[in-house]
Amino acid sequence: MTATCRTQRRGRHRQRPAHGRYRDRSPPGERSWRVHRPYDPVVTPDISLTTLLLLCLAAATAGWIDAVVGGGGLLQLPALLVGLPYAAPAHVLGTNKAVAIWGTAAAAVSYARRAPLDLRTAFRTGLAALGGSLAGAVFASGIDSALLRPLIMVILVMVLAFVLLRPGFGAVAAAGGPVSRRRVWTAILVAGLGIGFYDGLIGPGTGTFLVLALAGILHMDLVAASGTAKIVNVCTNIGALVTFSLQGAVLWSVALPMAVFNLAGGTLGARMALKRGSGFVRVVLVVVVLALLGKLGYDQWAA
Repeated sequence: MTATCRTQRRGRHRQRPAHGRYRDRSPPGERSWRVHRPYDPVVTPDISLTTLLLLCLAAATAGWIDAVVGGGGLLQLPALLVGLPYAAPAHVLGTNKAVAIWGTAAAAVSYARRAPLDLRTAFRTGLAALGGSLAGAVFASGIDSALLRPLIMVILVMVLAFVLLRPGFGAVAAAGGPVSRRRVWTAILVAGLGIGFYDGLIGPGTGTFLVLALAGILHMDLVAASGTAKIVNVCTNIGALVTFSLQGAVLWSVALPMAVFNLAGGTLGARMALKRGSGFVRVVLVVVVLALLGKLGYDQWAA
């Protein structure tokens, strides 16, 4: 082997990445695409262990809220925005979905094992919600969500007033035998296509809306409605997660440890809801609706 060849081979070895980053050998004033800046959303973000632990605690709490009545994203998504300030919004949303699906799935399994759920209706509604969420995602880029927030807030105020003025709402399942086919199809259209479309279009509070719709349309108690909502939510989350994953918009190194805590929170929340009953779910529901109103109001007028 000639000296020139040996020199070229050594030169190639010297061009290996140093400390996980490629050296920038591009001309002055230009950046090579191979240079990875800190917090580059395409690679693992540089976050401290303390930040990761705080994100994991937020994921556990969000999993608990999601399992009881939905709305855990109100906590988890802002936590990711604060913890990953340099990440692109798509990567934050994708990471949030990759975390949330684990707690929701664990809660769905817990409810299915211990509560009398109509699994056929749940999966049919879930498939409709999957289609609705994909349609909502298509329209999301062309619709200003600021135009829809006031309408959603009015609906939430009406829902809150209804729940507070009707203490018996969702306390027990309605008597009278199986639910009529008309109500089942209404639930599929409203809770499936309608709320699924909302989930793809805007998203906040989807789980809470599902609980309210299922309890109101199918006359379920709040525990059964929450369990059914988890199955529907898993279907919508699968669609969103597949989309984000294909786009490379999931930070798995952050999502996986958070998912473990989210799963634990979801399991604990489902067990508490099953043990304490509809009264406990009702209290958490009111708190989450108030938090959702505050979040939408802030996004509309203060952000």
